[in-house]
Amino acid sequence: MIHVRDVVMRLTSGGRVVTVLDGVSFDVARGECVAVTGPSGSGKSTLLGLVAGLDAPTSGTVLVDDVDLGALDEDALARFRRDRVGVVFQSYHLIPTLTAVENVMIPLELAGVTDARARAERLLDEVGLGARGHHYPVQLSGGEQQRVALARAVSRAPGLLLADEPTGNLDSETGAAIIDLLLALNRERGSTLLLVTHDPALAAHADRQIALRDGRIVEPIPA
Repeated sequence: MIHVRDVVMRLTSGGRVVTVLDGVSFDVARGECVAVTGPSGSGKSTLLGLVAGLDAPTSGTVLVDDVDLGALDEDALARFRRDRVGVVFQSYHLIPTLTAVENVMIPLELAGVTDARARAERLLDEVGLGARGHHYPVQLSGGEQQRVALARAVSRAPGLLLADEPTGNLDSETGAAIIDLLLALNRERGSTLLLVTHDPALAAHADRQIALRDGRIVEPIPA
């Protein structure tokens, strides 16, 4: 599902060039759950952004589901993300002026799904928020907002689910519940899961871990 080869990512900061990723190569099999771990600043979130097609590497190749992301223009990348990738962020990224059900409806409506509301309501039921669909994000707890974000991410049944520190803003009990939900949703749909985390409890649930340090893979850990 994911094929990353010799990826380098350099950014300019304060007039100097910073190497964020330095020759990263790895594969993720279809249906596999892989956790990317490492200290802050090691390049984890940057790597996830490259796999999502949100950024382009300075050099190297990123193939997802047999598609070379470097060969796509912005419009094609947007369609690729819409149709094949679901993303869950640490900060939820819900639209504050939309209700929970309306947030889940967004990718469905963009894809032209005619029963978007009904499908979004079923998804909220699935994540335990069937009675909260009319609430706005500000009226929801952090755990509830992340449940809405999860429902939105899986709404189009993507083949690839990406999660960037999905428990980072949550207390340990709520984080544990989100871990269980994330993994259950992924198993039920048979998708591939690549997640970035500093949470050992979450990483331990993965089939395999990849450790990053200073932009390099330092230790692939078997499950």
